[in-house]
Amino acid sequence: MAASNSHFHVRSNSLPSQSNPLLLQCNENLSRLEARGATSSSSFITQRLSGLEDLHECVEKLLLLPSTQQAFVQGRQEQWIDQLVDGSLRLLDLCSSAKDAVLHTKECARDIQSIMRRRRGAEVGLESEISKYLASRKVVKRAINKALGSLKSVETKSSFSDLSNKDGETIALISVLKEVEVVALAVFESLLSFISGPKAQTKLGGWSLVSKIMHSKRVGCEEEQQVNEFAKVDAAMHRLMSHKMQIEKVQSELQILEMCVQDFEERLECLFRRLIKTRVSLLNILNN
Repeated sequence: MAASNSHFHVRSNSLPSQSNPLLLQCNENLSRLEARGATSSSSFITQRLSGLEDLHECVEKLLLLPSTQQAFVQGRQEQWIDQLVDGSLRLLDLCSSAKDAVLHTKECARDIQSIMRRRRGAEVGLESEISKYLASRKVVKRAINKALGSLKSVETKSSFSDLSNKDGETIALISVLKEVEVVALAVFESLLSFISGPKAQTKLGGWSLVSKIMHSKRVGCEEEQQVNEFAKVDAAMHRLMSHKMQIEKVQSELQILEMCVQDFEERLECLFRRLIKTRVSLLNILNN
C-alpha cells in the first residue's frame, strides 16, 4: 500500500503546467482536508464533513467538463473506470451507515431524555430505560463495525490499471478522483469510529487501511485533548446505573450529545445528496 499511497500523491507534482482550474481547485481542497490531520473531536469531524462536501461540489463541476467526459468515454472498458464507479457506491454506503447510526442515536437519546424529564430527576425505575439505551448503542456499534469492516476490501481495489498510454491531463484527472475517494474514506472512518467510541478505534488499529494511508498526514493529534460526546454519555449511563452520577449531570451530557448529533446529521444529509449527484454524473457520462 505504500506504493499506492505514494502514487496518489504524484498528482501534485505531475500536473501539466497549464492544467485546468478545476483540477487545481480539487487539489487545493484535498490539500486542506489532508493538512488538517486526524483528531477525535466532534467539531473537527464536522469541519471535515463540510470540507468533503465542498470537495465533491468541485468534483461535480469537474465531471461536467468535455475533457473529463471524453476521458471517461474513451476509457469505458478500462479498470480505472470500474474502480471509480465502485468507489462512488462505497462512499454512499458508508455515508448511509453514518446517517443511520446518527439517527438511531438521536432517537434513543431523545427517548431517554423525555423519560428523565417526566420522572423529574428521580433515578428510581430508570434502570430498564438505561439498559435499553445501552442496548441500542450496542446495535449501533455492531452496524458500525460491519461498515468499517468493508474498508478491508479497499486494499484489493486500490491499484490502477496501466496508465502509461494516457496523457498528463488524464493521469492527473484519474489520480485526483482516486485521491478524493481515499480522503473521503478516511473522513468516514474517523466519523464512524468516533460514533462507536474508543474501543472501535482500538480494534481498527491493527488493520485499518485508510488509517495507514492517512497516517503520514496526521500532525500531533495524539497530543490533543480528545472529547467524545458519545463515549461520555455511554460512561454516564453506566455510572447512573450504579448510582455514581446524578441524573442532572447525565441530562446535561445528553443535551451536549444532541447538539453534536444535530451537527453530524445536517452535514451528512448535505454530503449524502452531494455524493448521489457525483455518482449520477459518473453513470450518466458512461451511459450516454
